[in-house]
Amino acid sequence: MKITRVEILTMNLEEATNWHPVIVRLHTDEGLTGVGEVGIAIGSGTAHSAGAGMAKNLAEQFVLGVDPFKTEMLWEEMFRSSFWGLGGGPVVYSGMSGIDTAMWDIKGKALGVPVYQLLGGKTNDNLRTYASQIQFGWSEARETLTTPEQYADAARIAVAQGFDCVKIDPVILDREGNRGKTNLRRLLPPALLSEFRDRIAAVRDAVGPEVDVILELHSLLSVANAIKLAEIWEEFNCLFYEEPVHYNNPALHTMVAKNVKIPTAAGERIYTRWGYRPYFEQQAISVIQPDLGLVGGISEGKKICDYANTYDITVQVHTCSSPVSMAAALQLEATIPNFMIHEHHTNAIKPYSIIICNENYQPVNGRFAVPDLPGLGVTLNEDIVAKADRIVVE
Repeated sequence: MKITRVEILTMNLEEATNWHPVIVRLHTDEGLTGVGEVGIAIGSGTAHSAGAGMAKNLAEQFVLGVDPFKTEMLWEEMFRSSFWGLGGGPVVYSGMSGIDTAMWDIKGKALGVPVYQLLGGKTNDNLRTYASQIQFGWSEARETLTTPEQYADAARIAVAQGFDCVKIDPVILDREGNRGKTNLRRLLPPALLSEFRDRIAAVRDAVGPEVDVILELHSLLSVANAIKLAEIWEEFNCLFYEEPVHYNNPALHTMVAKNVKIPTAAGERIYTRWGYRPYFEQQAISVIQPDLGLVGGISEGKKICDYANTYDITVQVHTCSSPVSMAAALQLEATIPNFMIHEHHTNAIKPYSIIICNENYQPVNGRFAVPDLPGLGVTLNEDIVAKADRIVVE
């Protein structure tokens, strides 16, 4: 079997004008296709064109004519012969990730088995799942929540659906709903510290002591503020403390981890085993969150999870983009012994995301069943594909 054609699809979604998931679809000479996601389109969406362009360049140079079963060979070729793979960065690794995951999808389809069977078989059934980013609401409509009462209401909705864990960023939005207007790197005044405490207090009061609460900080804090806020939030018995500081200096994460009692988590902006190495060796994080659309695809994601297991580090794969990424995460999380919890992002319950694929996988009572269809278990909605910006390499 050979790859004969590559499509790079940048999705244009009417209800999400600033969100453009980039999907790679590989075609073979035997009629099988596979899909993967270029994860750099997440976040503000400002890098989707860079990811699509990198996938195009990699496809032109490395992918056409390759046997899709040779995932290790192609990964090494892209990593070592693209020049930029040996330098690192999200653009090159996101392009590699989309291609690699699509190849795994083809392998599963060719053999008639879900990808998790190719990764060693199930270790985990019915994956525990949390409701993620409830500061943007927990409904089909995208919201911007600001008051403690609104945060509490969103948490109650998620718990009523069966989730026993919710995640919230209590610092990203100011009282008017503006994002990024508050300088969170300067020492924070008492009034702001109280406001951030009250938001988490309201969520804890709403869900009770038996529901886990995850703190998300999106790398917005300084080390001093991360430590101070962790002390303030300690009374609420939070499950873990995600992305308290930025990634450009791994020592910052180490300093936070050594000075807070809440387990720390990070990883959506760390790429490949080499990127994770200092965090593991410095014992800077307790939970890793690799994004399979950024970290190097399923091939590299599995290696990173196994590497983490040697340090007693658990895994929550980062998912906040299309159903393709979600499906890939489920396949990997089903297999790894150090799986902790699955992220169900607020995007995943929005109609503009659900319609990208024909299948609509959702958790039931806060637990996710892993798809048993061949490959990743998802297929693209051709009506949405028809509206996408399309690059074809053949």
